[in-house]
This record gives sequence, C-alpha cells and structure tokens, in this order.
Amino acid sequence: MKNRFKDFLVAVAGVIALIYLLNPGAGLFELIPDNLPFIGNLDEAAAAALLLTVLRHFGFDLVAFLGRLTSRQKKT
Repeated sequence: MKNRFKDFLVAVAGVIALIYLLNPGAGLFELIPDNLPFIGNLDEAAAAALLLTVLRHFGFDLVAFLGRLTSRQKKT
C-alpha cells in the first residue's frame, strides 16, 4: 500500500513537470523568467531533471539510453 502511494506521488510529480515543460500558458506562468541572464532557464532544467528521474523510477532510463548512443558514436 505504501509503495503504491509513493508511485502515485512520483507520477503526479512527473505529470506536473511535463505540463510545465510543455508550457501551456505560453510563458505566462514561469517560476524564473527566461530573460534573466544565466539563471533564466534553471526552472526548465529542474523540470527536465525531475521528469527524467520520474521516468527512471518507472523503468524508463533515458539517461543510460542516451549514454549508450554517445558511446556508439565515439566507436565509429
């Protein structure tokens, strides 16, 4: 029961991160405005990292997949 609740919370966090990255408000809702130098894209980076972590939690390890692709490219 406790594991199902944890999975539910992780899934909710992933959906929130995905919605934030899709930007349905056309830039009207942002935690950090993008026009601030150096730190303007930190909120999108955090949402992307959260989404990758959620996907890894459910068995979709895109970070390892991308690592395998780059290692193949280095061999050729």
